[in-house]
Amino acid sequence: MGLSLVRSRALAGLAAEPVQVEVHLAPGLPQFTLVGLAEVEVKEARERVRAALLTSGLAFPHDRRITVNLAPADLPKESGRFDLPIALGILAASGQLDATALEGWEFAGELSLGGALRPVRGGLAMGLAATGCTPAVRLALPAGSAEEAALVPGAQVWRAAHLLDVVGRFQPAGPQPPLPPGPGWVRLAAASGPLPDPAGPDLADVRGQAGARRALEIAAAGHHGLLLVGPPGGGKSMLAHRLAGLLPPLDVAQALETAAVASLAGCFGLDDWGKRPVRSPHHGASAAALVGGGSPPRPGEISLAHHGVLFLDELPEFPRPALEALREPLESGHIRIARAGVRASFPAEVLLVAAMNPCPCGWLGAAQHACRCTPEQVARYQGRLSGPLLDRIDLHVEVPALPPAELLQAPPGEPTAVVRVRCLAARGRALARQGCANQALAGAALEAHLALEAAAGGFLQHAAGRLGWSARATTRVLRVARTVADLAGSATVQVAHVAEAVQLRRVLPGLR
Repeated sequence: MGLSLVRSRALAGLAAEPVQVEVHLAPGLPQFTLVGLAEVEVKEARERVRAALLTSGLAFPHDRRITVNLAPADLPKESGRFDLPIALGILAASGQLDATALEGWEFAGELSLGGALRPVRGGLAMGLAATGCTPAVRLALPAGSAEEAALVPGAQVWRAAHLLDVVGRFQPAGPQPPLPPGPGWVRLAAASGPLPDPAGPDLADVRGQAGARRALEIAAAGHHGLLLVGPPGGGKSMLAHRLAGLLPPLDVAQALETAAVASLAGCFGLDDWGKRPVRSPHHGASAAALVGGGSPPRPGEISLAHHGVLFLDELPEFPRPALEALREPLESGHIRIARAGVRASFPAEVLLVAAMNPCPCGWLGAAQHACRCTPEQVARYQGRLSGPLLDRIDLHVEVPALPPAELLQAPPGEPTAVVRVRCLAARGRALARQGCANQALAGAALEAHLALEAAAGGFLQHAAGRLGWSARATTRVLRVARTVADLAGSATVQVAHVAEAVQLRRVLPGLR
């Protein structure tokens, strides 16, 4: 009889939970049994592992009863990530590998029938979990997954291209000298040094639209949500895709969080490292696609845009349940998904930018085209957006369509680099004063750091009463006014700052 233990990890939300792969060989009728709350793709590992061992020239114990247990038994296991640890466990239990040499290592990887290793999701989550262990654990992962894990500072990661690369590293001592690890067995250097400063589209490409450009600057400086309303061709999408360039660079912790979410969804590329994500889902996306879902739960677009920009173009065309599902995570900065057998939590600190036409035909209020929509059609179209959702968007800005002659004569606007300096300076003032962006101020913290002048407070009360704002809307105007004051370098919030914040939240007809 032979018994071996190989360590791996299963994904549970953003966490990589430890899993012990126990392999037991015993006399009896030949059988390969896999237990431990494994999904279908994990159970299919039996055939992949058998074929990979045989085609790699290794012995498979056909005359033994093989039992593989993935512990703990109450943790769901999915994907083909356990192929490699199962194969190593069989080899160790049959004496083809040194079982003691496997201690202190964790393995993950899907096997092809020829023994080649394929990448798996969550390599970066495994790197984060392994470096948090005491003592630190060494990882052996396929190409692609290993490069992700090596982004974690201090991670000890080895890349393997084939099953034989790993076998050569852990062969037992004997009369014959062990074979060296294959050429695919390479230790990767852990990430170090500053993050790259990514380049994106330049704000200078947007000509005219001074009001919308100013709103973009305020949104970036205070991390305020932004709704752009205007006819087609006004530049709403151009503005939205240039907002990320005005935000401060990510620090290492934020970059790791962003990359870990993308890695969990299987859409992370090394070229994306250190960049703020910009996600723009199609307006046909479901609620599960936007906020996450499935079994096991996967992150949605709002989590994939964590520490970045979520751009929702054609906002009223999104399904109503999908938009309403965004309300809670936009307020709290995270999303909790509960299913009958599993719960998961994902981060969702995003800067929301939405764009919409004022009416179904798009030309309401435009000088170049006549609107052909009836008042009932306009009200029905704009009424697809609920008041509670609009309350959670700080800035509502009109983006008119400028005549071509005016656009051609307009000088180039300020480049992103110049505007970004002002945004970073305003953010720096807010962080030095209260330790967070102005958008996050609430309750006593807002009262303590607002520094609202008496005349400005009276002006805001009058405006809120005339416009019928809710308490949430009034609070958000105060936050925007604090950001306007920071951009102006003012220690107090004055009437001019409040007036500009009020102008940036004007509600169009029908948007109540």
